[in-house]
Amino acid sequence: MLAHIRNICVPILAMALCGLLALESPAQASPEGPINVVVTIPVLKDLTEQIGGRQVRVTSLLSGYENEHTYSPKPSDLVAVRKATVLFEVGLGLEVWVSSLVKNAGSPSLMVVTASTGIPIIRDHLEPNGSSAGHHHHEGGGNPHVWMDPESVSTMLQHITEALSTLDPAHAAEFRQNQAAYAQKLEALQKELSGRVNRLADRRFIAHHPAWPYLARRFGFDIAATIQTQSGTEPSALQLQSLISKIKHDRIKVIASEIQLSQRIPDLLAREGAARVVILTTLPGGLPGTETYLDMLRYNVLQLVNALEAA
Repeated sequence: MLAHIRNICVPILAMALCGLLALESPAQASPEGPINVVVTIPVLKDLTEQIGGRQVRVTSLLSGYENEHTYSPKPSDLVAVRKATVLFEVGLGLEVWVSSLVKNAGSPSLMVVTASTGIPIIRDHLEPNGSSAGHHHHEGGGNPHVWMDPESVSTMLQHITEALSTLDPAHAAEFRQNQAAYAQKLEALQKELSGRVNRLADRRFIAHHPAWPYLARRFGFDIAATIQTQSGTEPSALQLQSLISKIKHDRIKVIASEIQLSQRIPDLLAREGAARVVILTTLPGGLPGTETYLDMLRYNVLQLVNALEAA
């Protein structure tokens, strides 16, 4: 009888024990959590979330209202970098503050990905019409605002997809599918906006600072001059007078400024030259209706188009 009971109970107890072990095993209970990602600017946050979806948790150091050139990291940024698995930056000297931030975080295993790698850059800040925009302070003489061109964003998406696929191979196919879907949306918007710009008779505008050559080159705008040729400096009285004379002589009617910059000088030039100022943003979230990269691209191009048409 005892042997019979033992033959019945032992398998039952073994099955129960296996069930308890399965419930307690983390590998069986749930997969690993999302990848902790830190990015320098909001456009990289949006692109990473578009590719990674639920498989990523993204923190952007800038929110969209700051100046990306003069940003000063906060203690919370240091904490975010320490917790991150990967950091995405634009590079080209845009985020001069990021290298010291990574060093101070002391995370030797952190993967740092430069999203601008392989993108044909505009050097020496020559405007699309061949005029010089002055001397900017970025390394290698390259303009870092590459994300203003949707073609450049396609390359940035590739770097993001490759990095996430390396960190999470189980979801690599999902990341590639998301990349392909987003690339189609990007291409469709580019064609739509190009059609609007092509109908313009006059595509000239004055830029506040050299953030717009990539967008101008892609869509066919003409940057007639640039007010602030170096970050953190203002034009001299002689330069201002020269700009006013150019605006009047060439009958330039639009000045493109940015929400992240002071509007004092653009407003002055507009008053003296009988032009109008249009406020744009280089970062998603900088203005209402620009929460995503696609929203921001549409907003900037259409604001310029509408201002030039009205002029």
